[in-house]
Amino acid sequence: MDRRTFLASAGACMTLPAASARSSMPEPALLDLAWLEARHGGRLGVCAMGPGRVGWRADERFAYASTFKLFLAACVLDRVQQGAERLDRAIPIREGDRVPHAPVTGPAVGSSLTVEALCKATVEISDNPAANILLRELGGLETFQAWYRGIGDAVTRVDRYETQLNSALPGDPRDTTTPAQAVANLDLVLLRGMLAPELLAKLHTWLLETPTGPGRIKAGVPAGWRVAHKTGTGARNSYNNIGVAYPPSGAPVLIAVYYTGAEASPEALDAVVAEATRAALVALQRA
Repeated sequence: MDRRTFLASAGACMTLPAASARSSMPEPALLDLAWLEARHGGRLGVCAMGPGRVGWRADERFAYASTFKLFLAACVLDRVQQGAERLDRAIPIREGDRVPHAPVTGPAVGSSLTVEALCKATVEISDNPAANILLRELGGLETFQAWYRGIGDAVTRVDRYETQLNSALPGDPRDTTTPAQAVANLDLVLLRGMLAPELLAKLHTWLLETPTGPGRIKAGVPAGWRVAHKTGTGARNSYNNIGVAYPPSGAPVLIAVYYTGAEASPEALDAVVAEATRAALVALQRA
């Protein structure tokens, strides 16, 4: 499938109708986190959904940074299940692909990596060249944007490659989404059967095994919970985390936390994300 054909068909290749995305979800109940912003500074956006749905600044835009890589991998896996891509296809890694943070692709320059290996590197270790290569192989930014629209997401913007997309300038709508939209997309991708089981299992494993962000959502859930997640870190101390948290029993909780603009240490910024997670879980019990 060439780029033009994929762009034309991106909205029709999903196994779920576009109407099953966020448009069918109720508005979240208010999760008041003004106290957390007042204590630490910055702007915080949260949406969580389990039995109930809560949010704080849930419909405000935030620069998503590397959290988009979860959905980029989902887009690639969606193409695989449509027969437009193969996980075992080898892609040459060239010197010109280098950008900062290349723990997997850097040592592979001059050789090749499979589509599956690039997806794994993108999600687990947030390898930036891997993400850019996958975007290029999709057909570019327009194709990825069309995929979002095809799953019913009219909010998320795709404007730049790594690492420029991390600029997080105040009021800049480029490369942004909202917490509510992120949760709606997580719901489709991780819980509602968008991907075939064997492909979903791969994505889920990468999200569970990522070593990034132990002080964020993972630090905010009770002991015994498992978290499949993707972090994102950008300019202006943007500290983000999205994913699904599984209690020992009962329904999973989808959560998206975006935090930006505070002046604090990395550990303190992580702790705010964890505290927002704890507050969201408490509020869900009351929703």
